[in-house]
Amino acid sequence: MITVDKLTKVYGNTIAIRDVSFSVNAGEILGFLGPNGAGKTTTMRILTCHTPPTRGTASVAGYNIHTHSLDVRRNIGYMPETVPLYNEMTVASYLDFIAHAKGYNRKERPAYVDRVVEETGLASVSTRLIGNLSKGYRQRVGLAQALIGNPKVLILDEPTIGLDPKQISEIRILIKSLAKKKTVILSTHILPEVSMICSKVVIINEGRIVAFGTPEKLITELQQTIQTCATIEGPAEQVIARLRSIQGVQTAQLARKISPNQHEYLIESKKDTDIRAQISQTIVAAGWKLLELRTLGFSLEDIFMQVIAGETEGHKHVA
Repeated sequence: MITVDKLTKVYGNTIAIRDVSFSVNAGEILGFLGPNGAGKTTTMRILTCHTPPTRGTASVAGYNIHTHSLDVRRNIGYMPETVPLYNEMTVASYLDFIAHAKGYNRKERPAYVDRVVEETGLASVSTRLIGNLSKGYRQRVGLAQALIGNPKVLILDEPTIGLDPKQISEIRILIKSLAKKKTVILSTHILPEVSMICSKVVIINEGRIVAFGTPEKLITELQQTIQTCATIEGPAEQVIARLRSIQGVQTAQLARKISPNQHEYLIESKKDTDIRAQISQTIVAAGWKLLELRTLGFSLEDIFMQVIAGETEGHKHVA
């Protein structure tokens, strides 16, 4: 549905993105991650034919951005981070205006407006002025305008920014329901959001793709260590010394003090080394009490921080 091939964009002496390549299949939700200035917005502007690339190409719904840019635009619904809403218009009149701007005639427009109002849960506020809506409903209006014309692809830039937890949950559910019929690219800084709704992830940093794949495979392939948490009753300094002496342990440190003689420790070992049995044996042999022992799950946030910090070598691509 979307194929991006070695996109490069240069502004004067600044390279905004370099050799960016990835693909998204029909019905997938792609999480597009990266720090500010990494190249996310530049890439999305190129895909929406707002900005031409310096080099490289891309196709959307089978149409090339260079040779069939109008067809690309007809198949894309775009929700920018700040949606240009008109506060003095009602929801229904604004969406009718958007349908008109997209080239639909007077007879066609009501059907498109009614459909997106229903899909985005705006029926109860369709006659209200946009300026009087809550932030959550304004975001829904922004999403509704992107849906006008029933595009095959949605590109959403920070769709949940500024929302409260309840509103975020509602927008997530809405996006997941839309993906049953459409392909979605979702740019966000909220990493748990990506884990919850995205089937693929692209991490971009300094204009380059540094990781690409499913969240599960990224975690499996890029995880470098296993973290184990142990709660132990015993003298802290001696406990740490014993933990560090265990074969396979890379680091062992005090995480927090629970009581004068009870502490929580964080132990790190190599990726393929489960050291829980050795920890248990060591603590019991020393005459101390092992109160809890568990492995900490590696998260997408851990992966993100790891690749952005340059802790992985080279560029990792996971299909």
